[in-house]
Amino acid sequence: MNWGSGSVTAWLFAVVLAGLFASAQSGATPPNVLLIYVDDLGYGDLGSYGHPVIKTPRLDRLAQQGVRLTNYYAPSALCSPSRAGLLTGRHPYRTGIESWIPSGSQTWLLEREVTLAEILHDQGYNTALIGKWHLNADLGDTNQPQPNDQGFDYAYGHNAFQLPTNKNPTNVYRNGKLLAAQKGYTAQLYADDAIGWLAQQPSNAPFFLLLSMAEPHTSIENPPAYNRRYRQFTNGPITAIPSGLAHPPKALLVPRGPGEYYANVTYMDAQIGRVLDALGRHPNHKNTLVVFASDNGPVTSNWINWWEVNAYGSSGGLRGRKHMLYEGGIKVPAIIRYPDVVKPGTESDELINGMDLFSTIVEIAGAKTPTDRTIDGINALPALQGGVLPERTLLWALDTGMEATFALRKGDWKLLLNKAQTGIALYNLQDDPLELFNLLNEEPITAANLQAEFSSHFAAIMADPLRPKDARLEQEG
Repeated sequence: MNWGSGSVTAWLFAVVLAGLFASAQSGATPPNVLLIYVDDLGYGDLGSYGHPVIKTPRLDRLAQQGVRLTNYYAPSALCSPSRAGLLTGRHPYRTGIESWIPSGSQTWLLEREVTLAEILHDQGYNTALIGKWHLNADLGDTNQPQPNDQGFDYAYGHNAFQLPTNKNPTNVYRNGKLLAAQKGYTAQLYADDAIGWLAQQPSNAPFFLLLSMAEPHTSIENPPAYNRRYRQFTNGPITAIPSGLAHPPKALLVPRGPGEYYANVTYMDAQIGRVLDALGRHPNHKNTLVVFASDNGPVTSNWINWWEVNAYGSSGGLRGRKHMLYEGGIKVPAIIRYPDVVKPGTESDELINGMDLFSTIVEIAGAKTPTDRTIDGINALPALQGGVLPERTLLWALDTGMEATFALRKGDWKLLLNKAQTGIALYNLQDDPLELFNLLNEEPITAANLQAEFSSHFAAIMADPLRPKDARLEQEG
């Protein structure tokens, strides 16, 4: 990172001022934190991000109450590595979580990683995870670190995806115990549980709630009233496509149009709204940081897997989708509300990554960022208040099975590399946000500089002393 001494000094001064300002505004009690992480929502899937059809009034209102991030990137284009980056502030490859974690695999977030929940718990926070985990292979296996082992006092939810759909799910656990089939839809079930948990939180202790929604990840079902709102976009009768069967239900794989997906996003929005209403009844609701973000890009109508049929997510016109390192796979919506600290109704185009949420929340909470390991996230609070962040390099790594396995972003430039770590495409995102014009041959010096920076940066990640040696399970103790 080639920062001039003046820019470093200015940025550090801004961070100190922002921290002091946040501390003064929040008073003696650290702020509560509600972190809402949704599953597979695209950059263009909300009304406040330009979707022409989907109605998301509650999240649109949240954007009006805080800052809407227009240059926010997930740590990965898939769920498990994205969540590892969010909760540790470290590049997912440092943690060994390189892709999504299948059931029965020998991969999980190792206990030696320090999570955001652990830091806040040690800071006196009551902590809860409600919704998706997906940082191990089995929520019921005590040999694998569970949410309760990694800083969460309370955990209720599922792991990879809801079974058989998000209606009456059969794979929901509470604190490591598999429950009977839950009656209702996951958005409603998780909202209900979050509302109940919030009602139990005292006014004299801060709380951290990670509300990790299942929606709009397939397989989806919706209350009929929500499907009716978008019936003009649905062809033929609605029939659920369940997951978890011995064989794919080929007869049910019939494209029906985007109506059900639209309904699912609107239903999710309504249930998040219920949680925000419950938060508003808490005595310290004004002293609460609310963060909303998606874990990766959407499943668009460019389906890759059978279980994706009838997902119609929008990347807002960006190239690619979930599982790809084009912008559509990693650039996602994010909204932050922090009363009396973040100005309502604002936008920030500063480059922010999901790993920055770790560092930002830790700093706002008055806690200490770990110094015994590399933390890739930075405190983004200055950007949330209308300031700027230092130029830096961001790197994504994901074995997509496609042409691009790596992506490097620095300033306006983005380099895509193949599995052999050779540059294959170079884009100037300021001039070409849709990644349509490959400048690899026209800009050989820029390409060579970014190639060298990638090699150095990625080598440091792979040499991280805490990284599992085989990038899967490394037995501990």
